Amino acid sequence: MAQKKIPQRMCVGCQQMKNKKELLRIVRTPEEAIVLDNTGKKAGRGAYVCRNEQCFAKAFKEKRLEKAFKHAVDPDVYDQLKAGIMKE
Repeated sequence: MAQKKIPQRMCVGCQQMKNKKELLRIVRTPEEAIVLDNTGKKAGRGAYVCRNEQCFAKAFKEKRLEKAFKHAVDPDVYDQLKAGIMKE
């Protein structure tokens, strides 16, 4: 029996490949809103970040989410995302 493939994604903070289920997905929706995707199934362009503050801080400092989305990210959105990461 063939072994099932585990999806891998790269964290925008630490740039390491990890299992998709270990990461948080952040989405730029078709309406240009940037939101935290807890289900992993929302429509739009996704970027992944580890579930720790260090990776999120690095992604914020180096503007890696903006590069991943090819779109400017408001500081208010970063605050909401940080609150969502700390909650989990």
